[in-house]
Amino acid sequence: MNQSGPTTMSSSSSGKVIYTARTHTTGGRESGVSRSSDGQLDIKLSSPGSSRPGTNPEQLFAAGWSACFEGALGVVARGKRLDLPSDLAVDAEVDLLANGGEYALRARLNVSMPGVERSVAQELVEAAAKVCPYSKATSGNIDVAYNVI
Repeated sequence: MNQSGPTTMSSSSSGKVIYTARTHTTGGRESGVSRSSDGQLDIKLSSPGSSRPGTNPEQLFAAGWSACFEGALGVVARGKRLDLPSDLAVDAEVDLLANGGEYALRARLNVSMPGVERSVAQELVEAAAKVCPYSKATSGNIDVAYNVI
């Protein structure tokens, strides 16, 4: 936590706040817990590959990003007056990489749109990557592949 006061946000983060997620985490990824201020999230944390009960930050990030991306696909499709299939799915894969004591992420979003022409699906995915806040946050920061499957 910044002890000197609030963190300054860049101008690209200006706009009307429509929601603020608040969580409190103790114990970190090794053996922690994380709870949301509204009580809807109350989870145990554990390291990837651990036999301890709980999830890890990479799984949480993948779940949040894939849900957000599916929402962005809906926004883009509505703007183009297209209907998305009811069995639309976004499978996110987030890799935790280690290199000489430094860590990084890499990700793939695999999008399935049964019944949608591949070129149309590709166009929707490319447009959604420009709308989804998670995609915008990761753009240029980690390696990301968007795949229409």
